[in-house]
Amino acid sequence: MKNKLMYKGQGIFNKYIGFFFLSVFLLWIKTYFVQLTQFQLGIENTLQRFLLFLNPLGSSLLFLGIGAFFKGRKKYIWTMVIYFLLSFLLYANVLFYRFFNDFITLPTLTQTQNFGDVSGSVTSLLRPYDFLFFIDFIVLLALLAFRFIKIDLIDIKRRKISVLYSLALVVSCVNLSLAELDRPQLLTRGFDRNYIVKYLGMYNYTIYDAVKSTHASAQRVMADSDDTTEVINYTKSHYAEPNPAYFGKAKGMNVIYLHLESTQNFLINYKLNGQEVTPFLNSLIKDQNTMYFDNFFHQTGQGKTSDAEFMLENSLFGLPEGSVYTTKGLNTFQAAPAILGQNGYTSAVFHGNSGSFWNRNEIYKSFGFDKFFDANYYQIKPGEEAEYGLMDKPFYQQSIPLLETIPQPFYTKFIPVANHYPYKMNQKDATIAPAATGDASVDGYFQTARYADEALRQFFDYLKKSGLYNHSVIILYGDHYGISENHNKAMAKIMGKEITPFENAGLQRVPLFIRVPGVQGGVNHEYGGQVDLLPTLLHLLGVDTKEYVQFGTDLLSKQHDSLVAFRNGDYVSPTITSVEGKYYDSTTGLKLEADKLPEAKKFKQLVQQKLSFSDKLVNGDLLRFYTPKNFTPVDRTKYDYNPTHQNKNDTVESK
Repeated sequence: MKNKLMYKGQGIFNKYIGFFFLSVFLLWIKTYFVQLTQFQLGIENTLQRFLLFLNPLGSSLLFLGIGAFFKGRKKYIWTMVIYFLLSFLLYANVLFYRFFNDFITLPTLTQTQNFGDVSGSVTSLLRPYDFLFFIDFIVLLALLAFRFIKIDLIDIKRRKISVLYSLALVVSCVNLSLAELDRPQLLTRGFDRNYIVKYLGMYNYTIYDAVKSTHASAQRVMADSDDTTEVINYTKSHYAEPNPAYFGKAKGMNVIYLHLESTQNFLINYKLNGQEVTPFLNSLIKDQNTMYFDNFFHQTGQGKTSDAEFMLENSLFGLPEGSVYTTKGLNTFQAAPAILGQNGYTSAVFHGNSGSFWNRNEIYKSFGFDKFFDANYYQIKPGEEAEYGLMDKPFYQQSIPLLETIPQPFYTKFIPVANHYPYKMNQKDATIAPAATGDASVDGYFQTARYADEALRQFFDYLKKSGLYNHSVIILYGDHYGISENHNKAMAKIMGKEITPFENAGLQRVPLFIRVPGVQGGVNHEYGGQVDLLPTLLHLLGVDTKEYVQFGTDLLSKQHDSLVAFRNGDYVSPTITSVEGKYYDSTTGLKLEADKLPEAKKFKQLVQQKLSFSDKLVNGDLLRFYTPKNFTPVDRTKYDYNPTHQNKNDTVESK
């Protein structure tokens, strides 16, 4: 009797339909546990827990069901191929999430030029248990290879396939209906990918993302000049007039942007074991000509550093998926280098990494940068390598002779990389002990931040000795967070308090220092974000921004818009902070009842309107239909950053 039952059980799996449902079950359960343990999805109630359990089932049935359309052995082959691809997609998202605290999108898959550069960080993302992500696939493969499951050559009838897909459709519809109950307009309000994965699952998110990305690509094809009018009307109606006390105060001066990689504002005046982590940056607050903005926020999305650059050059937002730098590099822009280039400035970027990283060597041409000094112009000696290029101190040292070739007035940007995840450095170069949270990234963060601070001080010493210090606007800005939400437990030890969603929003503050010779400095408490930098700078230089399409407003203007939009649709303001659909008092952190606070929902609508207009402009490449007065569109063919050609041009210009 026992043998008979065993034979009967084994017989079920010797039919393809039995093997199919075994595969569905394994993929379903694995995906559920991965979503539960590897992603911080913010599960808040029983329904959300149930949906997290349910959502992999419908997509597992849907995708693995494709194998049933094939005949003979091919049914098994294709089922296993699809099973592996889904497992690989799941694991790839786990690695991506460990690094970016976000999920892979279709545009990021096109950013293959970045893969080689991030390879040094991949090993730090691996965990000893990662082989378990594929153990189920290996088990299924072994069952087939060693014939514990025999191949069923009988083809699946169309009627059974229809039943199978009907089951997948029913499960998916139930999933979506329950999700809509808990989160209305889930798909139409998809600013945050976390919500999509939490409610619909990783595989359905991939379908959603593919549809959204394809739609975005089609927007350029479908766009015409009429679409531009609405955007222009919006930006002109939100224009902030320059403050007469500051307008033109830096006219004719050089501009030096100093990129503070991964530097969060909590580091300013922070002491670790009694020692200042950033003593040089702290000293700038006391400089009589330096304005320090202590409520300045990064507004980056998946593009991280590239998003920060894009916003400060264009006063446009990055995209909700992927990076403008890699997906829209050939678009028409009216960026700072082009605007200032038509006002007598020579522009240049200095970066000790490959020019192809973030597609800089292409999009800089669209911005109108005259020069781009990438890794080809630097010598990286043993012991001077950072995760993403050259360490900061030799980077600045080697940049000085390159800077001295640029005619004045110049518009320049320096992008160092030492203070970058995973925050590792040679301990002989460290001048401060690491933190002691037990989290390697958080602990090392303070050492690389101190090193970056020391490199800045040395570069400022050069600027003072050369005379550039008193003839240049110097802007230091943080590009994005350094420590993600994945490290909140360690950060709680650093900050001495629990990192709540409200506290985490506050941690998105990044430093902003603007030094203008002859202009009174001090601490400025105005709320602002990275889209506000371009109009602020242009007004200081005496260039009115009224005719340009910009989504930021002058930080020094009395009409400045202090509502700061985050890329996922959240926001901060001097009064209200919105995080994950909840509202808080920006001063006390106390939760607010949205129903009793019409202003909160009004701010939400304004943020979504601003983001949607910016996306419409970027995706549709709408600036090709509009040219401001006294502005000449950029001709990309005039720029060549190849060292041989660039050096040759320098020689011709010097003659």
